[in-house]
Amino acid sequence: MGRWEPDARGRLGKAALELFDERGYEQTTVAEIANRAGLTERTFFRHYADKREVLFAGSAALQDLIVGAVAATPEGTAPIDAIAAGLDAAADQIFRGAHRHARRRQALVSAHTDLQERELVKLAALSSALTRTLRGRGVTEPAASLAAEAGTAVFRVAFERWVGEADQPRELADVIHESLAEFKSLTAAG
Repeated sequence: MGRWEPDARGRLGKAALELFDERGYEQTTVAEIANRAGLTERTFFRHYADKREVLFAGSAALQDLIVGAVAATPEGTAPIDAIAAGLDAAADQIFRGAHRHARRRQALVSAHTDLQERELVKLAALSSALTRTLRGRGVTEPAASLAAEAGTAVFRVAFERWVGEADQPRELADVIHESLAEFKSLTAAG
């Protein structure tokens, strides 16, 4: 594959995942990833800050999609229902048909403390963005923060359950709806 071929970012991501599977995450170097993709290390660093970011490359797009969908819900929508709409958008537009990739990625993240920490940072950023969005919709505190944190927790739990489904996995949206219903039943029981 020549260096001039398109989709350098995609090629780097694919090469990284292949090498992480073959050699292990810690044993894989940026030079090896770039070489496998038929690119240079310099090109790698134009697309990713480090090899960890290969696994988190879609975080900004995920956050933007969820926040945008929350902001677009009709006025008067309950905060947790607005967040549910955002999670539905992510499940439909980003994760539909991506179970195999998500499962593979999550196995890597779960096996390494530094990747788990990075994932928690990304989830905290999502929660903060959701809080700001809800505040912008007129939701007061502490309701905005509570709804954002709860929605982020529902997403995390649902995602972990979904990637744990090995045979004939359901759609992520179904797992999110189930997890959200469970959350709502817990809060209603009190």
